[in-house]
Amino acid sequence: MFDINHLKHLLRDENTVVLAYSGGLDSSVLLHQLVMLREQRLNFQFRAVHINHGLNDSSNKWAAHCSQQCEAWKVSYFLERVHINCQKRLGLEAAAREVRYQALYKAMKKEETLLTAHHQDDQSETVFLALKRGSGPTGLSAMAQIKIHGDHRHIRPLLMWTRSELEAWADYYHLSWITDNSNKDIRYDRNFLRLQIMPLLNKRWPSFSRTVSRSARLCAEQNSLLDEMLEESLYRLMDRSNALYFLPLKSMSVARRSAIFRRWILYQNGFLPSCHVLQKIWTEVACSRLDANPKLKIWKYEVRRFRDRLYWLSITKPLGSCQLFWPFPWFALLLPDGLGEIRQFSGGIILRSPQFDTKVSVRFQAKGKFYVHGRPGKRSLKKLWQEYGIPPWRRQRIPLIFYNDCLVTALNVFITVDGAPLPDKKEWRIVWAHNEAMLLSGNSSGDINNN
Repeated sequence: MFDINHLKHLLRDENTVVLAYSGGLDSSVLLHQLVMLREQRLNFQFRAVHINHGLNDSSNKWAAHCSQQCEAWKVSYFLERVHINCQKRLGLEAAAREVRYQALYKAMKKEETLLTAHHQDDQSETVFLALKRGSGPTGLSAMAQIKIHGDHRHIRPLLMWTRSELEAWADYYHLSWITDNSNKDIRYDRNFLRLQIMPLLNKRWPSFSRTVSRSARLCAEQNSLLDEMLEESLYRLMDRSNALYFLPLKSMSVARRSAIFRRWILYQNGFLPSCHVLQKIWTEVACSRLDANPKLKIWKYEVRRFRDRLYWLSITKPLGSCQLFWPFPWFALLLPDGLGEIRQFSGGIILRSPQFDTKVSVRFQAKGKFYVHGRPGKRSLKKLWQEYGIPPWRRQRIPLIFYNDCLVTALNVFITVDGAPLPDKKEWRIVWAHNEAMLLSGNSSGDINNN
């Protein structure tokens, strides 16, 4: 068992990986195996990322141990410090895990694959925690050995190894590792299972962890089959913004509708929703009054409805009171709340060029009525948003460009008569560089209104 054939097979197509390195037994064994793999594969590159949560008095000592071990083995080492804000919905363990993965993916390059050192005993504990939560097949599938997260692959190479096998490896190769004293605190659910429940079960049934892991794999297979069966239906119901056209769900069984909802949320990297949450999405959002503007807050996300579609959104702050001045010579302007930037660009929208002494500003709301270039009659901004099919939550996130106090454009939506270029006059081309701008480019309303 003291070879790395399993790792060579599992990582045969991976040339650049990142190890989530805590310094504990599990990740220390995997780090050592990666060092051995590097000696056998000249094109193999990896680095270790240590997340310091700052929750333990020994956190800095652990980080120093990890740094020293990586230096001894000539492994590139990266330390990331994070702050845990324990949300009401999450316990400390879950909140720490959420922040840890966010930090890991943020630290990764696009071509890198994430490796974590979860093992077979971890898998059994995860199944028990899923049972406690009343999870269905998706939750009972526990941890997949290979998972896709956005642009990255996440691989757990040790998922078939028991903790005793990892201890044997560490003893054989004389490895050193750190021990987290909080792992003995049975106030945490996973520690309670690990220290008090699993030893009893494994004593009575020595192969218990292995058979539980097999059950998890069988649940994963069933879940994968459901994914295959529902994939076509889900993709057919989603538009390019991942909004879900929900009217066909009214004729489906509750079970099928819930299965599509789960996969729709997970497709957008949301968390696995409970049956109660799925029921609220359906009754309080999808089936609310036609003239309502429903929304359901779910931790840091919300589900909203607009024109027969459901949207899974990160909660954002309103920007209606925000105003930015864009002075001559109009270098790139950074927008608030992660909305990207506006800059001059030869391929951008075409406006009447402002004079150098014109006060150019960016706002996110406007009063009054406006003439849109190429359309008759004046309209209020609210009416224009409706006509162009802009959902309510996006309306105060679209940059409005003003020359002095005159609205000239709602970027990527319309240009007013006052902003339209004039014959034989100098033009001004600008572009909004952001994902929301991409959704609005072209004809946004066509994609939202049509099936």
